[in-house]
Amino acid sequence: MPRPRIALLSNPKSTGNLAQLPRIRAFCAEHPDIFHYEVERAGQIGEAMRTIARIQPAVLVINGGDGTVQAALTELHNGNHFPGTTLPPVAVLPSGKTNLIALDLGAHGDPIAALKKLLVLAQADLAPHLVARELIALSGGEGGLAPVIGMFLGGAGLADIMLYCRERIYPLGLPNSVSHFITAIAVVLHQVFRLRASFLPPETAPLSVSVRREGAINGRFSLLFVTTLEKILLSSEVASHGKGVLKFVAVEQKPFSLLRAFAASLRGKLGRTKMDGVHVEEADEIEIEGEASQVILDGETFRAGIGKPILLRTAQPLSFVRIAA
Repeated sequence: MPRPRIALLSNPKSTGNLAQLPRIRAFCAEHPDIFHYEVERAGQIGEAMRTIARIQPAVLVINGGDGTVQAALTELHNGNHFPGTTLPPVAVLPSGKTNLIALDLGAHGDPIAALKKLLVLAQADLAPHLVARELIALSGGEGGLAPVIGMFLGGAGLADIMLYCRERIYPLGLPNSVSHFITAIAVVLHQVFRLRASFLPPETAPLSVSVRREGAINGRFSLLFVTTLEKILLSSEVASHGKGVLKFVAVEQKPFSLLRAFAASLRGKLGRTKMDGVHVEEADEIEIEGEASQVILDGETFRAGIGKPILLRTAQPLSFVRIAA
């Protein structure tokens, strides 16, 4: 019996999977070319990878939100589950509350449609559809973490906003689009008009960010992120100058700085010209330090502390399958 061409790793607890997983299970049952493995918590992903490695799939497909993708990438990076063989390219289905990684790789809409396309691609030469993606390795912090692998990190005010949306708005049970609209209004009231209220995001704590090429940047930031993705929150891309793999953007907590950054991103000019209060850099190593400061890497929260900084470095690149034509 021929080995399955696709290994599908699913997280049934991912919010987007609550409605879609029965359809995905039925689809996999009809297609023996798909080996479907389900996990319910991150601690099970290591065993999942060991099992998947034995069938040597042509493509590893991850069905879950960005947090599931991050946990799987960390296992691929740290676990040595494919000794002596090349790691399979990774594809990401559009599911979960946050899908920055899936969107960056052209996956959107119906996950079954994406699976159908991957089945076709896996039967032929995948090379024309593969893209190399650099990865972020996060270590240190209050927990003294071993490297955790991801592609998008939000910190300072951005982390506060993401946690506010997750903890205060999502539990209301509203559609994602409505939840994100309400969060955007709250951000404008808090960051631009400087309103303070218990129902708005909290005050941002000060941070010290050391970008190895440029030195330290200190202050309070409305927005801070580090990414290797091509498509990001404010703009289709950040101007690249070839100085490092990690793209770093920080906007100081000044209303006009935030508006300047937003306007520049809409015009595709973010990082192309210097703006007061807006820092756009590239580096291969970044250090974030602050008092109980939280950062979010692909949906998972980590804490930096005074004298216990979070260190971001580049990790070994990995091949991904771009689903879009």
